[in-house]
Amino acid sequence: MFLQRTIRKKVEVKGVGIHTGKETTLTFHPAPANSGIFFIRNDLQNQPSVKTTADNVTATQMATTLGGSDFHVSTVEHCLSALTANRIDNIQIEVNGPEVPIVDGSADPFLQALLSAGFVDLDYPRKYGFINQHLQLGDDEKYAYVAPYNGLRITCTIDFDHPRIGYQKIDLDIDEHTFKNEIARARTFGFLKDVEYLRSKGLARGGSLDNAIILDEKKIMNPEGLRFDNEFVRHKVLDALGDLATLGFPLMGHIVLFKAGHDVMNQLVKKIQNTPSSYNLKELGSPTQLN
Repeated sequence: MFLQRTIRKKVEVKGVGIHTGKETTLTFHPAPANSGIFFIRNDLQNQPSVKTTADNVTATQMATTLGGSDFHVSTVEHCLSALTANRIDNIQIEVNGPEVPIVDGSADPFLQALLSAGFVDLDYPRKYGFINQHLQLGDDEKYAYVAPYNGLRITCTIDFDHPRIGYQKIDLDIDEHTFKNEIARARTFGFLKDVEYLRSKGLARGGSLDNAIILDEKKIMNPEGLRFDNEFVRHKVLDALGDLATLGFPLMGHIVLFKAGHDVMNQLVKKIQNTPSSYNLKELGSPTQLN
């Protein structure tokens, strides 16, 4: 866990874009130390790229979107969550369209692809951001805060006025194993009335029961049901981990979220970045120390 990490070989994930409905291919490529996480639009002239940082987040409605001056890549959070949980510091992510494929609506397809590619440690130490003070934002309706903790922990609460969701809370230490077993397979979800509205606006063309949990006014419409009893709040943790990748370094702290979505997570990450006294960057090891 002391050295920076990338993947051993390139690997692909294919699926449709949830809004365009078009077939999309995402390709993970190994990257050198200290390069970070980049998205590359290989379908555009000159193949423009954007680094995964909070300042490059251009939209947070329904999904997290990264962009440059004249291009964007949306729904990045699911694949980024797998990178965060597995401490992958450096990687290039090519996409041949404006959306990351939604696949089954979870992070598991991205996780399985990364595991099949294999991980490799680089000869440079990783710097962790250790939170040393309490930071909070939001109000009684929705809020987020981060506090000191020797590890990465997320406490997440949601409260929906729907009989199949309601009030749900989860408190979990995040590592490769808990992510794989408890979080990665949790799917995104939406309401039938919202899907119908989005389609009337030319959006959600790729959304289906194959890649999201859909709820009508009373029930879950997916015939297979849920993967977890509290799959909804687990997916919110998945989203938060994806947004945490925009911090630019692995966090050691306790994140508490109450009814907080992509917008609040983006604000929290920026608040951490803009309050340098709130964290200390530390190397936990080096090649010479480990030998």
